[in-house]
Amino acid sequence: MTTAIVLIKSQTDQVSALAQRIVEQPGVQDVYSVAGQYDLVAVVVAADNDSLADVISDKIRKLPGIVDSMTLIAFRTYSQRQIDAGFALGLD
Repeated sequence: MTTAIVLIKSQTDQVSALAQRIVEQPGVQDVYSVAGQYDLVAVVVAADNDSLADVISDKIRKLPGIVDSMTLIAFRTYSQRQIDAGFALGLD
């Protein structure tokens, strides 16, 4: 699986509607409304880079209301939840 974090700048009056349209796209795990330089952060998971490109370039980035975006491809995931699960299985 390949994960990407998509940072999205939205038209001011489109943030909520755009977040709803993004979260409905296949492969989109979560969408967060955030403060700062970007308005929304979407977490996208796909089988491979080609599938990721289909979701991000062909679907998300073409949605009306997006002013700009930046995509970050995740190399590794570090999660307290995963660490806790490993210890629960007795792994060191």
